[in-house]
Amino acid sequence: MFNVLTGLALGIVIFAITIGVGTVVLQKFGGAIAGCPAGATYNDTAVACQGTAQNATFTNQTTPTGTGYTTTASLNTNLGSSGLAGWTAAIIALAVGLLFIGALMGKKQR
Repeated sequence: MFNVLTGLALGIVIFAITIGVGTVVLQKFGGAIAGCPAGATYNDTAVACQGTAQNATFTNQTTPTGTGYTTTASLNTNLGSSGLAGWTAAIIALAVGLLFIGALMGKKQR
């Protein structure tokens, strides 16, 4: 039983690492292809376009444009807490529950 739980724990750790690395990679890739107004640059910390545009002070933070950026941002959202990562608790509960049900059913056959 504990061997199976160890395997489950390792799977959960790998799942968390995959989500974490995927989120970071998508964030950096989105910054690389972000479409900002003329004179503005993408700010990784603010996740927005900032800078000076057309000889005027461009202090407003605007959301980058472009099909590539919006698609990457959507993938990042679907991978994060409102997507796949949001199901983590349910996946863990279901897996542990099935393990215990399987262990209890296996005792009757012996």
